[in-house]
Amino acid sequence: MTPAVTDVSIERGESVTISFDDGIVCIFAVGDLRAACPCATCRGFRERGDDAWPRPGHPTSIAISNAEFAGAWGISISWSDGHDTGIYAWSSLRQWWFDSQTEPPHQPA
Repeated sequence: MTPAVTDVSIERGESVTISFDDGIVCIFAVGDLRAACPCATCRGFRERGDDAWPRPGHPTSIAISNAEFAGAWGISISWSDGHDTGIYAWSSLRQWWFDSQTEPPHQPA
């Protein structure tokens, strides 16, 4: 079971920071989040070996236009390139963050 989210901080053009009730804090660059969009269209691009973002003919800079909680299990993000169908599950984001770590995470005592 994924620990509960206690805080989400968004720097629209920079990053999303998610804090969990077990003391783990995960930070994601907005470009990484956009490229990893979990929607069916973006998954399809990646499965074909293409990038989900940036797409040909679209801007190569990205920012968060809006974000809303998707129930208690994730966050829905609208992007400055007009894309807005991906819902990022807390459990998936947390696992992605853990998988990217080269050292064990620091947890407060």
